[in-house]
Amino acid sequence: MKLLLFLISLFHIVQVSVGAKVNPLPAPRNTTWLDSNSIEINVPALTLRLNRPNDVLEDAFIRIKGSIESVKWYPAATEGPMSSMQPFPTATNLKKRLLRRQIGGISTVDVNVDDFNADLQLGVNETYTIDVSSSGITINAATVWAALDAFTTFQQLIIYENNQFSIEGSVSIWDSPLFGHRGLLIDTGRNFISLAKIYEQVDLMSLSKLNALHIHFEDTASWPLFIEAFPEMTNDAYSPREIYQPGDLVNLIIYAKNRGVRIIPEIDAPAHARAGWQQIDPSLIACGNSWWSNDVYTFATGNEPPPGQLDILYNKTYDVLDTIYQELGTIFTDNFYHIGGDEINGNCYNFSSRIQEWFAENSTRTYNDLTQYYLDTAIPIFEQNNPNRKLIMWEDMVLNNNTVPKDRVVLQSWNGAQYIPQLVKEGYDVIVSSSDHFYLDCGYGGWITNDPRYLDIPANEDFNNGNGGSWCNPYKTWQRIYDYDFTANLTDAEAQHVLGAEVALWSEQVDSTVITQKIWPRAAALAESTWSGNRDPDTGYLRTTELTQRIFNFREYLVALGYDASPLVPKYCIVNPHSCDFYKNQTILDEFGLQQT
Repeated sequence: MKLLLFLISLFHIVQVSVGAKVNPLPAPRNTTWLDSNSIEINVPALTLRLNRPNDVLEDAFIRIKGSIESVKWYPAATEGPMSSMQPFPTATNLKKRLLRRQIGGISTVDVNVDDFNADLQLGVNETYTIDVSSSGITINAATVWAALDAFTTFQQLIIYENNQFSIEGSVSIWDSPLFGHRGLLIDTGRNFISLAKIYEQVDLMSLSKLNALHIHFEDTASWPLFIEAFPEMTNDAYSPREIYQPGDLVNLIIYAKNRGVRIIPEIDAPAHARAGWQQIDPSLIACGNSWWSNDVYTFATGNEPPPGQLDILYNKTYDVLDTIYQELGTIFTDNFYHIGGDEINGNCYNFSSRIQEWFAENSTRTYNDLTQYYLDTAIPIFEQNNPNRKLIMWEDMVLNNNTVPKDRVVLQSWNGAQYIPQLVKEGYDVIVSSSDHFYLDCGYGGWITNDPRYLDIPANEDFNNGNGGSWCNPYKTWQRIYDYDFTANLTDAEAQHVLGAEVALWSEQVDSTVITQKIWPRAAALAESTWSGNRDPDTGYLRTTELTQRIFNFREYLVALGYDASPLVPKYCIVNPHSCDFYKNQTILDEFGLQQT
């Protein structure tokens, strides 16, 4: 009996440590390896055979073929996943597979698309299948965008070993995302992000099947968008070199769409408004010239410098909003437009004579009445310009008991995981960006200068041993991102209101030099949790242990492609699977994870 147990345990160790080399991220929903007979792919001669010509797919195929051929990818971490959800082949007959080299290899990929006309919008069908055998490779896709997703998986299936490209065996994949919105937010208002680096984020999103790039274009500090109706707004750009022209935006939208990524613009209002607006008319802005007073919070006019908010009771405010929205609405093609709506500071309006007189006219009026006035005036303006477009707003005004039309507005939830159930129970559609899980800029410490809290004195001990100036401390690791069950404790009906999720990188301490390493590969953890989930659908166990080597591999893959993705662990942990785990017990996350649901 002891000998039998020893042999069983030895077999388990071999299975864990010498598993499959391929392990796509995000994990497909269903993968069945039919055998482990290596299939050679003649990449230099590889051609695409479409059931109908399509420039997007033909160009994408050329790109992935070039990447495969130039990188000659061989994964650093060669362990297969530990759950039965993804039964990748083991290497028990590795020698046999290497000896079964074919002459020439497969040189054609057949792609059949059902619907070539479906637009890239939220909810587009992204279902696809991939079938690989010695007789050929076939991809069936519901839409062009599903076929792009299939290309991303196909690209990661091919390895370069013994001077040949191959797929490790016959395989059948069925795949479709759990959530339609799989997003990344970047901020170009605090620090300018170059077009080259925005294009790079699109490339990286496409590789991981993230499909919505939300750009917070401006803030109180700068206005980098050229608006033809108000060219003076870019006087508040950081420099003439840090401006996005309309043609830049059009080219970005086309580039992103050809890679399956939607561009969603955000023009924040009525808070987070100063730069640009003040160039049109200084009266549009309240408290823009005040001291932001972070040292005495009860007098603060903003959460960070510089302060500034649109004057809600100035009629011209809505004329300017209307004009900017009309112009940008002709450029941006997505069915969603983000109108901000977060962090309105009541003290700021102490600097508006109009608002103070309005309060004086009726002593029962509150700041909620003021923000409701804004909503009731602004939202109809957006609606009349494009009745088919939905709006996205930060959740703040709803949490403060304002009334927002549920049929026209999607709420982006950032304040904390505890608010998701409240919003969906009220019937709002929600995009989850909880700062306690999905904010990528957290944990880097503070950036406010002239800050005495960093002095090494007893009074500052809690500060320096606590958040260190980062309001959303701690740093959000890939495990923190991946393990977040943002639909936990929701009924099926309530969960239908969660459209997806979005990681966010605010740019107070980010510019073009560091943006990629601060996003990647951590964003890939969200890419998988929103595509195929963070739990095994059969057991309910968290798949974090299974993801470990795959996200390590994905980072190495990004670096091999030339991207500055940040390392997650010492390389020792990559080439020695699970040697750096906290627990020797490989099922510990399963046990803890089940306790939290």
